[in-house]
Amino acid sequence: MANTPQAKKRIRRNDRRAEINGARMSRIRNFVKRVETAIEGGDKQAAADALRAAQPELARGVARGVMHKNTVARKMSRLSKRVSAL
Repeated sequence: MANTPQAKKRIRRNDRRAEINGARMSRIRNFVKRVETAIEGGDKQAAADALRAAQPELARGVARGVMHKNTVARKMSRLSKRVSAL
């Protein structure tokens, strides 16, 4: 258990950040899932619209530090490739 005031503060801060980051990751996953369901449905226009909505969310995840930039680049590339293949 933390003994110093700074260590106690870090625990409080980490708990708050974990909650915020968890919500952010969940939001990103939901946007990606919308793209994937549109792809599975075979609707190219809906998939393209969902992809356009998901791209800024993924980029925001990188900017906020919850995802690695190469991970996001890979996900965007794969989703774009699947949408254009429809």
